[in-house]
Amino acid sequence: MKLLLVEDEPALLASVVSYLQAQHYICEVATNYAQAQEKMLLHDYECIVLDLTLPGGDGLDLLRELQKHQKAAGVIITSARAAVDDRITGLELGADDYLPKPFYLPELSARIAALVRRRHYQGTNLLQAGELNVDVPARRAAVAGKPLTLTRTEFDLLLLLLANQGRVITKGAIAEHLSGDAAEQFDTFENVYAHVKNLKRKLTEAGAPNYIRMVYGLGYRFEPN
Repeated sequence: MKLLLVEDEPALLASVVSYLQAQHYICEVATNYAQAQEKMLLHDYECIVLDLTLPGGDGLDLLRELQKHQKAAGVIITSARAAVDDRITGLELGADDYLPKPFYLPELSARIAALVRRRHYQGTNLLQAGELNVDVPARRAAVAGKPLTLTRTEFDLLLLLLANQGRVITKGAIAEHLSGDAAEQFDTFENVYAHVKNLKRKLTEAGAPNYIRMVYGLGYRFEPN
C-alpha cells in the first residue's frame, strides 16, 4: 500500500516513516504545502496522512484541492489543533478520520489499515476471488487451500489487482504503487513485467485459472471469473 505522509516535524516524520515501512507500507513524504499539493495531484495513494499546519499553507486547503480534482485517496488528519471547528471542517471536506497529536504509532497504523479495508476490501481482512483466498493483515494467500509463497512485492501487486478487479491498471500505476517515488527513475517497465510474470506463474502452478489478463498497450486487469 502506498501512503503520502504530509508532516513538517522532522523527528515525528522519521518515526512515522520508520514504523509504517516496517508494517509493509511504501511511504512518500511531503514537508510543506507546495510539495504536498504537487504529489497529491500528480499521484494516487491508498491513504494520505495529513498535518494541517504546514509551511506555505493550510492543510484544509489541500483537502479542498483533493475535492476539487476528485482524487480518491483516503485521508487521515493528524493535528495538534484543538479547535472542534477544524475537525468538523476537515471531515466535511472529505477526510475519513482525525487523529489528534500526540498519537501512538500503532494507533495510526491501525487507523490506516481500517481506512484501506473500508475503501478497497468491503471492510474485511479476508478476500476471496474465485479459488483465491487472501488474508490481508497476515499477508498470506492460497489457491484452493494451497498456500502461495509470494515475495513482498508480489503480495503488494496481488492486493492492488484485487482492489481493482475488472479495471485496467496501467503499467505506470503498478510501478508507482510498488516503488513510490523511485518509479520516476525507471526508463522501462521491465520490473513490472517481471513481477507480473512471476505472480502469474505462482498462481498457475497452484492451480488457479488465468486471473491476470494483459490489456495490450495499457496494462493488466484481474478477472476472477
